[in-house]
Amino acid sequence: MGLISGMVIGMLLGIALMAAMKKAMMYRSIKRISKAVDIAVLGDLDRDDLKKLCADNYPEWISFPLFEQVKWLNKQLSKMWPFVATAASMVIKESVEPLLEQYRPTGITSLKFSKLFLGNVAPKIEGIRIQSLKKGQIIMDLDLRWGGDPSIILAVQTLGPSLPIQVNVIVLPPFKLKDLKVFTVVRVIFQLAEDIPCISAVVVALLSEPKPKIDYTLKAIGGSLTAMPGLSDMVEDTVDSIVSDTLQWPHRIVVPIGGVPVDISELELRPQGRLKVTVVRANSLKNMEMIGKSDPYVVLYVRVIFKVKTKVVDNNLNPEWNETFDLDVEDKETQALVLEVFDKDEVGQDKKLGVVKYLLADLEPEKLKDLTLQLLSSLDTLKVRDKKDRGTITLKVHYHEYSKEEQLRAFEEEQKLLEARKTLKEAGIISSSVDALDGAVSLVGSGVGLVGSGLGAVGSGIGKASRFMGKNISNQFGHSSKKNMKPILENGSAK
Repeated sequence: MGLISGMVIGMLLGIALMAAMKKAMMYRSIKRISKAVDIAVLGDLDRDDLKKLCADNYPEWISFPLFEQVKWLNKQLSKMWPFVATAASMVIKESVEPLLEQYRPTGITSLKFSKLFLGNVAPKIEGIRIQSLKKGQIIMDLDLRWGGDPSIILAVQTLGPSLPIQVNVIVLPPFKLKDLKVFTVVRVIFQLAEDIPCISAVVVALLSEPKPKIDYTLKAIGGSLTAMPGLSDMVEDTVDSIVSDTLQWPHRIVVPIGGVPVDISELELRPQGRLKVTVVRANSLKNMEMIGKSDPYVVLYVRVIFKVKTKVVDNNLNPEWNETFDLDVEDKETQALVLEVFDKDEVGQDKKLGVVKYLLADLEPEKLKDLTLQLLSSLDTLKVRDKKDRGTITLKVHYHEYSKEEQLRAFEEEQKLLEARKTLKEAGIISSSVDALDGAVSLVGSGVGLVGSGLGAVGSGIGKASRFMGKNISNQFGHSSKKNMKPILENGSAK
């Protein structure tokens, strides 16, 4: 009897235990499903949604990475780099040397690579993101970091005075670029096609935000940088001009792929609008003269290669110009208007009185806007040493968005101007893109004073250029109002 009752009680306890375990498992399963649903819902929330839900209790440790890590790609790149570096070194030398020649300042007569090798350390791709998906295109951004060991040596020649009064070519000691570091985001656009290899063209550019950062140290080999004061600044300005004017978005490099002729006109950079700028006046400019007052003028541009300038106002710290210029704009959302105020010097280097940059994204199309901008000593905040007030500049700006027909006409005119400038350069009348202002341009932004001794020769060449072109050289790249156009005399002065 006791055995039977024990078995019954045991069975009942076993059934109860199994029922309790089943209920617990069902409860845990429901909890897991509920949590998975909650996680899925949270996974669909973006940063703004979470801030709305959490308000001030938004946890700082939550992050939304914009770039996906690609460790596998970096491993493959490291293996391929010895072969890539050799081939890329030759391609870069062939493609960059013409740009150095085009953008070099007037004080330098020759700027070439005597040696270029990208080294043994491969760049690192921190991450990749697909920026947007458009029909027929794949747009990809690569977060690139490179602290390599390249061997880059520059051969530099410059102009210098000698006695009797003449200009000689000075061959400086070669200069080596050391401690090169590159931090940038590269945009790559693949234009898709129906035929193998399914890609008809590739577009490459550096994003303007965050701004590409290229750090390096320039060291003379067997000599001293003091052999030519300001050389480091001149090389740095040249590199910055090349990057911002040819590689930085919206500027881009378009490479057809596949060996089959394709239409890449839609991928090329084209003017999207016209910016009409009236330089009205400046107030309270800094005086750079020991005797008398500064003789200010303004250089303005959206692209470095299309600079224009105002007339010089003599002996005045509150000058008025009231000159109007038209500048083409390729991308209003990313480009900016830059204005540099200089003090004209008849003998030495033109001194920079101040500079300012205005983002075009703040403009509304077809609306005239009055601006009064504070001048700075430099656009690079890390280089701002002089905190003193440099005065203000007053402008009137108007942005007009081109129609398709206007875009085509502006693009064709731009190409004609570039070809005309190339002809002048081959003829030896102008020496670089910064010469495309007027007789005073030989000193603008050059960073050296010894070029001043060759001003007469340069002015003479610019005078010949004006007769060759049949118009003022200062208006080659940018369409200045006719009332402001002054013919250039043989000595480079305006009549």
